Amino acid sequence: MKNTIRHRQTPSTPRRATPELFLELRARLTDRDRALLGLVWEHRVLTTHQLATIFFTTPGKARDRLLQLFRLKALERFQPWVPAGAAPYHWVLGPLGAQHLAAHRDTTLSGLGYRRSTALQISHSRHLAHQVGVNEFFTQLHAHARRTPGTRLDKWWPERRCTQLWGDLARPDAYGRWTETTPASPAPTTIDFFLEHDTGSVTLAKVAAKLNGYQALAEATGITTPVLFWLPNTRRETHLRALLGTPPVPVATAVHTPADATGGPAGPVWLPAGNDGPRRRLTELTNTPPAPSTTRTSRTGDTGCR
Repeated sequence: MKNTIRHRQTPSTPRRATPELFLELRARLTDRDRALLGLVWEHRVLTTHQLATIFFTTPGKARDRLLQLFRLKALERFQPWVPAGAAPYHWVLGPLGAQHLAAHRDTTLSGLGYRRSTALQISHSRHLAHQVGVNEFFTQLHAHARRTPGTRLDKWWPERRCTQLWGDLARPDAYGRWTETTPASPAPTTIDFFLEHDTGSVTLAKVAAKLNGYQALAEATGITTPVLFWLPNTRRETHLRALLGTPPVPVATAVHTPADATGGPAGPVWLPAGNDGPRRRLTELTNTPPAPSTTRTSRTGDTGCR
């Protein structure tokens, strides 16, 4: 008699999306889960490490909870191919997670803008590494704020939100607002910034040309906001700085570095354009004056966004 091999459902296999499962999800969601689902949706994809850093106290607790949310179809996951070893799980919003967000925001899945196939497109997009890199920048700021009293990440807006607001002039990879209080400066210092996360995949001439849009935005709004270039290596940073000279808006550059080595993007890693050093902390960039060609009033630290 021919043997029949049956594949047993493993514990990590998600169940079918049913009304009963949706009710179970809603009953089991915590405030942290809701914040996590919202962040994953807003920023398209986050890795296990990034979610652990932002929301959990240990990697093990993060893995356990993410698996539970996966089983409840609140999240979906994938592992990109890598030539050696295994990539971490990358998480996107799942169908029942989307239903929960839509209900919480008093809208429909269509109103939310969610389609499962669209959410999963990032898994095979050539922009995946870039998106993960942008999110890693802000993850490091989150990590710094969790371990450093007096610091906080006030805003983190993704590219698509920036494009809706300023896309006719400038298209930053993200917009952020960071606040820091130090013993030397007990009054809080807040800086707004635009992030340009560079992976080395385009020419430096094209990177530098992005400043034309930021100059136009500053002239249109009367608000000058620093543009931060986060670069993959010192050689590329050196060449970009030589190309930029003294730009028409405040610009600072830094190289991707491990957060534990420098304090990450909050630390003294930034070198303003047209300045030979020393490198400055993120909040110290508020003291970087705009170039002389900027004629409108500068209000660094306020992009007019709330």
